Amino acid sequence: MNFVEKLLGASRKNKSLLCVGLDPDPKLMPIKDVFQFNREIIDATSDLVCAYKPNLAFFEALGIAGLKALEKTLEHVPKGIAVIGDAKRGDIASSSEAYARALFDTFGFDAATVSPYLGYDSIAPLIAYANKGVFILCKTSNAGSADFQELLCAEPGETGSARPLFELVALKAREWDTRGNIGLVVGATYPEQLKRVRGLCPELSLLIPGIGAQGGDLAAVVKYGVDANGEKAIINCSRQIIYASKGKDFAQAARREALKLRDQINQYLASRL
Repeated sequence: MNFVEKLLGASRKNKSLLCVGLDPDPKLMPIKDVFQFNREIIDATSDLVCAYKPNLAFFEALGIAGLKALEKTLEHVPKGIAVIGDAKRGDIASSSEAYARALFDTFGFDAATVSPYLGYDSIAPLIAYANKGVFILCKTSNAGSADFQELLCAEPGETGSARPLFELVALKAREWDTRGNIGLVVGATYPEQLKRVRGLCPELSLLIPGIGAQGGDLAAVVKYGVDANGEKAIINCSRQIIYASKGKDFAQAARREALKLRDQINQYLASRL
């Protein structure tokens, strides 16, 4: 089973486009044990999601103990649910090959996020894993994304025409998607750009962060993010769900928040049909 099949399988079974981000921050967690925290979040939400997205930065910041917690977390996710390693890797030659092995062979992620800034050869080793998903950063949710991603650039082979860089990234991703395993990261905080990316790449999966704490427009995300079948939009929410309570009821609170968000997504999805 490849990544897209696994994603769609969980999405259809759970009637969900919701992805829960696992960002364990000791300053915010109501308990100290990272794996126990993740385990309780997963147990409380696994019937409500299409995917989980551990952010490697939070695990790496805790050193070896964090990586061990990540390993146990991945083992605990139900086998039918896709797990996206939010690593944002991008390097060259043997370094990129090592990143690919680490993410897909060692940890066993179903997909990973990558930076395209160094060009195709920097992410080719990850794309070569045909059964794994590769999400290319396109239009990210942060305010500083405009520094580069909105710059107007000449299209290769064209004279007198220019597109914002994020659109050229989307077009390249479509061109590189010869194995059907490439997707794009497009922030919920930029609905018009999301609409343009979906128009350029009607069949690619889109990982859409920025809902919740970052203030993304959920209705616009559903309207512009899904494909023609109302699928392939992975709407990520992290802090709003996993830190819904700072008390002992954190898992129950996370479930309530995830259920509310999943149902809101489905209501917007139904209204667009």
